[in-house]
Amino acid sequence: MAAISLFVSGCAPSFKAEAAPLESTSTTPAVVAPALPTRVPSNVPMRKLAPGEKPPQFVLFSFDGVGVSPNWDEFLKAAEESGARFTALMTGLYFLTDRASKRYRGPGHLPGESALPFGGTRKEVREQIGYLNRTWYAGHEMGTHFVGHFCAGTKYPGKDWTAGDWKNELNQFFSLMQNWRRNTGINDGPDLAFGPGAVKGGRTQCLEGSPEKLFPALRAHQMTWDSSMPAAKPGIYWPSKTRGIWEFPVPYVYSPALKARQTALDFNFWMTYNGAKNTPKQAPKISRMVRGTYNYMYKRAYAGNRAPIVVANHFNDWSGNAFNPATWQFMRDVCGNPETICATYTDLVSWLELQDPAVLKELQGLPPVAVDAKS
Repeated sequence: MAAISLFVSGCAPSFKAEAAPLESTSTTPAVVAPALPTRVPSNVPMRKLAPGEKPPQFVLFSFDGVGVSPNWDEFLKAAEESGARFTALMTGLYFLTDRASKRYRGPGHLPGESALPFGGTRKEVREQIGYLNRTWYAGHEMGTHFVGHFCAGTKYPGKDWTAGDWKNELNQFFSLMQNWRRNTGINDGPDLAFGPGAVKGGRTQCLEGSPEKLFPALRAHQMTWDSSMPAAKPGIYWPSKTRGIWEFPVPYVYSPALKARQTALDFNFWMTYNGAKNTPKQAPKISRMVRGTYNYMYKRAYAGNRAPIVVANHFNDWSGNAFNPATWQFMRDVCGNPETICATYTDLVSWLELQDPAVLKELQGLPPVAVDAKS
């Protein structure tokens, strides 16, 4: 938020030369406005690689939905301790109180319909704004997870949406974000510390949608990246720009614990493990499986093509909170390592677009890693 300076100009009054200035007898201290927090700067050195120079190992942590949770505190703490930055993907529902739910109308749905709960009470929405501000000032990125979260199995899910539907959904997301006070009647507490211009990308609900339908809507909102598409091929490989948008797919990689390839997203791990059944006693075993897969991805990429690693996660306490500890432990495992940068998507996009096209093309031509147990 930019500070506003107020300058007052005018004519100075005239005084007789012999008149002595009066001394102030007031003991009231001057009122000083509290300083706004300063946002932590980027951790990505913006410079071109020399031909043949090995790039840093980028790791992209992103969190779908970002509803208020103790897990949010843990990731903020882990990031601060390890020097990491992450991307918080905001769900537009959380900008609305339950009473204001009809301010949202998803494509093909009635006003107030959604697949997830809205933001709750005014107190809960204020708390959400507080967490978003903390995250922003800590140097992390704010992205979108859209609004209604309509997936396959609901009436008119995202997989069936047109380009116009995606544009409408994004129009509503940004409107809910900008007008959260007016929509909810909340007139106290802090303002949102950032505006729509900070949102440069996101992830769709349940990885639904297609570049043909989704990307025109992203471009219409001056967005530059997406991380919604399932990987087009196994392994970890350098991203490319498609239809004007940088696509960072959710990777499909070899998992040593599963001895098979796996979509590296927490819910997908859960589905593979036991069909997403709630088994809290199995949380330690699930956590080892997930953390081991992430570390395998990092080991292969760091020693190999150095392609950015996408880590997609939720704050949900699924199956005894099996997934979040594995992810924040992995953050601590690698983010302080030499030649490793745990970055935001937008900073990585800026870095990619700074590179010489020939150098970037060479990186994109490198074979994927973490494809199997040997490579």
